[in-house]
Amino acid sequence: MNDGYDAGYGGDDQYELVGYDEYGRPVYRQAQGPDRTGPGAQQQPYDAYTQQYGQRQGYGYDPYATGGHQAPQQPYDPYGHQGGYDTGQQPPVPDYGYAPGTHAGGPAAQQPYDPYGQAATSGPQPRVAEQTPHIPQQAGPREEPQPSAPADADRDYRTEQFAFVEEPADDSEDVIDWMKFTENRTERREEARRRARARVVALVVVLALVAVGGVGYLWYAGKLPGVGSSDDKTGGTTAAGAQKRDVIAVHLHDTKGGGTSTALLVDNTTTKQGTAVLVPNALALTGDDGSTTTLAKSVDDEGPDATRTALDSSLGTDIEGTWRLDTPYLQILVDLVGNIDVDTNADVADPEAKDKGATPLVRKGRGQTLSGKMAVAYATHRGSGEQADAQLQRFGQVMQGVLRKLSSDPQAATTTIQTLGLILDPPLTEKDLGSFLAGLSDLAKGGDFRTELLPVEDGGSLSAEASDSVVKDILGGAAKSPDKDAAVSVSVRNATGVEDRTGKARVVLLNGGFTFVSGGAASGTEAKSEVVYAEAGDKENAVQVAKTLGLPDGAVAQGKTSANALVSVVLGQDYEPAS
Repeated sequence: MNDGYDAGYGGDDQYELVGYDEYGRPVYRQAQGPDRTGPGAQQQPYDAYTQQYGQRQGYGYDPYATGGHQAPQQPYDPYGHQGGYDTGQQPPVPDYGYAPGTHAGGPAAQQPYDPYGQAATSGPQPRVAEQTPHIPQQAGPREEPQPSAPADADRDYRTEQFAFVEEPADDSEDVIDWMKFTENRTERREEARRRARARVVALVVVLALVAVGGVGYLWYAGKLPGVGSSDDKTGGTTAAGAQKRDVIAVHLHDTKGGGTSTALLVDNTTTKQGTAVLVPNALALTGDDGSTTTLAKSVDDEGPDATRTALDSSLGTDIEGTWRLDTPYLQILVDLVGNIDVDTNADVADPEAKDKGATPLVRKGRGQTLSGKMAVAYATHRGSGEQADAQLQRFGQVMQGVLRKLSSDPQAATTTIQTLGLILDPPLTEKDLGSFLAGLSDLAKGGDFRTELLPVEDGGSLSAEASDSVVKDILGGAAKSPDKDAAVSVSVRNATGVEDRTGKARVVLLNGGFTFVSGGAASGTEAKSEVVYAEAGDKENAVQVAKTLGLPDGAVAQGKTSANALVSVVLGQDYEPAS
């Protein structure tokens, strides 16, 4: 198959290379030489694209026309322009080698097809515009812009190409739904972040409030590290006066076995702490006449009022009332509150059982549920060989169990007390007692109630431990003279080694207008006597006490006194009582 640009194609015509077209193909033109069609024939300019169709298939060509030679026709211009408009490379038109309708008088054979646009006839050809050849990689001559036909004149558009305009897309709803889903999902994430931030802020606020509240409570209770309490700053006397305490004395009378048990119920409204101070019957008390007695004798012989006064004088407290509780009333009280739970420390036999080997009424163990009868038996039980303090502590357990089961509502507690049918000693009333017990019940249920035993030495006097830990800290005891003309309280401790020295000193002090407070007997002896005062304002009282006892002024010194007296005296071996 021959290339249309082959220089040897179509006879002996000679062509010369003049350049390359825009597609990189060689462009030739007929070389100058003798006229191959006849003398005087003119050389036609080369037109690689327009002459082919201008000669052979130009507009108006009649392949069936008769006659010798067809007249030359103008080349067909589909856009109505004259001259050589380059329409690009066109496909070759097949040539069948003959012209229909020819006869003997005309040309008998068709000239060979010239792929470069030169006709086979020897007649003159119309001159068409010649494309200026150019060398590759060189800018060609600038052509004048030609008006172009509409770009879409020959394009073949299909209907489906316009589906997005004429017909709604099937997945449009799916796209919208997906967009909505994405938007909703984003909104949910943002909302979740906002809620998380709100929770974090709320948590931080709560923690800050808790921290502030905790620090405030510790400061209020005096437990904040680095902050001294009022006791550290101003001493025990000021601390006792700064705290508000309500104190009621309870005397349990065993109507069957005899004997009494005493407890001081303390409600410290400042520190929100409740305490039952168990007072041993051996505690030495001083009567109004200056006589010395014990707590047990005072309760039985002197009565509640005198005993309360003696306790206030000995302990420096302010007892507001006395509650006499007989064992039958205790049994009713326990039954009214619906039994109590106590950690018992001993097996208790039934007092009414005739057989000594009978099953114990109260079993030893933790969390024992006691009815009224069982509570009375346990509170009054004192085992063989036990100290009196063991029975006193069991009474304290029962009282704490009752408070845990009693109603915390003042009205309901008052109703319970009224149901007992007690006859209270003035000035204590059923309403006052009910409200007081309701407050202690609230503390007991919250774990802010405890029992403490008041330490008492063999002689009935208070030990130094009792003065510091119980009398001052719990009871807030302080020796004070509320009235200007009130007698000064003097505590006397015998360190002479002679027992009757205490009685003689008591008589002398009472005659001198002082209040005698027994300090008991010392464990050893002292060579010299001492008269001690705590406050500078009590120095003169201390000097008067020394003179009353016949002691020298040099025995007077400032120091620590007992919690229930303004002046403390230690009688040494140099003390000589008046005969």
